[in-house]
Amino acid sequence: MFAVLKTGGKQYKVQAGDVLRVEKLNAAAGEKVQFNEILMVGSTLGAPLVEGAAVQAEVIDQIKGDKVIKYVKRRRKHSSQRTRGHRQQLTLLRVTDVLENGAAKSGVKAAVGARTKVEEVAAKPARANAAKAKKKADEAEPASDATEA
Repeated sequence: MFAVLKTGGKQYKVQAGDVLRVEKLNAAAGEKVQFNEILMVGSTLGAPLVEGAAVQAEVIDQIKGDKVIKYVKRRRKHSSQRTRGHRQQLTLLRVTDVLENGAAKSGVKAAVGARTKVEEVAAKPARANAAKAKKKADEAEPASDATEA
């Protein structure tokens, strides 16, 4: 029996015994994880998800994908150029079970994506802006008290 699961913004058609490379998950090698966002199991189509269905998998390893090199040459006559490389962090999984129902009772840890540094960096400016706004509000309150006195 096969299932279509969703993780890391992608969809995968899997069956027991398959080996997958998915976006990095917060799990160590040897752990069992369970995917609960199942779009289809066999001939059962979800709307949008199949209730009670799950796919269980064992984490084989945390790996890095192939290196992608981006080369940008800008501006004629000035030799302005830039090279950037990237290796995506991935999790290697072996699918062990496809469950049509009973996912809540299985007791296996849900598969959760690892937070990336990009998300943390994006969250920092929001906190800094909130702190600045609070500081300005605190400064504005005493000024209004001084005008009343």
